[in-house]
Amino acid sequence: MPTSDTETGDAYQFEFVALDGDKLPLAAWLGRPVLVVNTASFCGYTPQYRELQALWRRYSERGVVVLGVPSNDFGEQEPGNAAEIRKFCDTNYQVDFPLTEKNRVIGAAAHPFYRWVAATLGEAGAPRWNFHKYLIGPDGQLAGAWPAQVRPTDAAITGEIDAMLVKP
Repeated sequence: MPTSDTETGDAYQFEFVALDGDKLPLAAWLGRPVLVVNTASFCGYTPQYRELQALWRRYSERGVVVLGVPSNDFGEQEPGNAAEIRKFCDTNYQVDFPLTEKNRVIGAAAHPFYRWVAATLGEAGAPRWNFHKYLIGPDGQLAGAWPAQVRPTDAAITGEIDAMLVKP
């Protein structure tokens, strides 16, 4: 459950709802790196789903989680409901990493996780477009943030993940 004070604590205090309606607490991945990405089905960056899936396949057995957070905040590029989002992701990209229900990721109505990100990094750290990436370290703190232009398999992201995985 999110705390009332999103300016403190770590990412493990937050909970999403999965695309299928189940609870999806970040605390379920305590001690594991988690890459959180706001996604959209009809964006120029949508093909990044393919690389997110590749990242998931490459690292999931080593404990890394990729979490997609569909959002309609930018250009109304995620208009679908949960079933439509699931079908799109399955059909076009064979996505099997966890997806949340559609969430707001910017502004006062943003999901508490994204308000925490903005409080932690400053407003400039809030997502500016679809496919903004945040890496949560095993300690629950933000370990990295990359805009949409940085591909999921970019060395900047995989290097951070690799460094986390070699630590005892």
